[in-house]
Amino acid sequence: MWVHFAHSLKNLPMPARSRLAHAGAMLPRYLNARFPGSCHLCAMPVSGQLDLCADCRAELPWLVAACTHCAAPLLLSPGTRGACGRCQVKPPPMTSTTAVFRYRYPMDRLVQRFKFERGMAEGRLLASLFAETMAARSIDRPEALLPVPLHPARERERGFNQSEFLAGALSKALEIPIENKSLQRVRYTDVQSGLDRKARRRNLRNAFVARGDFPGHVAIIDDVTTTGATLEEVARVLLKAGAQRVDAWVLARTPGRIDQPWAGLTE
Repeated sequence: MWVHFAHSLKNLPMPARSRLAHAGAMLPRYLNARFPGSCHLCAMPVSGQLDLCADCRAELPWLVAACTHCAAPLLLSPGTRGACGRCQVKPPPMTSTTAVFRYRYPMDRLVQRFKFERGMAEGRLLASLFAETMAARSIDRPEALLPVPLHPARERERGFNQSEFLAGALSKALEIPIENKSLQRVRYTDVQSGLDRKARRRNLRNAFVARGDFPGHVAIIDDVTTTGATLEEVARVLLKAGAQRVDAWVLARTPGRIDQPWAGLTE
């Protein structure tokens, strides 16, 4: 596995280590593009619908215990859902947030290729993993899925909306309709990465508008959540527009400083 390959480079000088690590990380992607049917992460031959071998799939950073409200990783038994410190003090407007993965290697690499390099092969893999996992879980099914919208200018710049792409796979697997016209992003906002929680919330103020009628129970779909500021702002808008219950389903949750149950208080 390329994870082990990267670990074996630790005794090399930094410049050589960086060049070899980059080459090692890019090789599986190159081979997968040239020879479909090879694993996205190790380039070994695979069979089946997912271009991911069993070993690499097992090594993915699955999120096995998380806060019910914001999906912050918690130090609990696998499968356990509790509440982090911040959500115990002030629960977010979402009834629940579910994340499938921790946002760390190799999930971060796959998401970045999909989102910023138009890596549709990575996108299909991520969407399939997302949909397959959510379909297997015993959770309350919403009446509609609402992908977090991009501002039209950013969507033109990127070429697609990654949340809408993921929502399409979820909709097909779970037979839940997508509602992607009534929720709009009307204000162009700064990129959220690098901003703290308070700055993210200010950045998103009045960024979303909901028009029309909404089902009683909806789920917001997004690729990655960090502080939950985007999900919370969208949830508030939807609840004000008439939704009775808003959940959030995200592909990955960034760990950050929230690996401890109490750390949400300082996030």
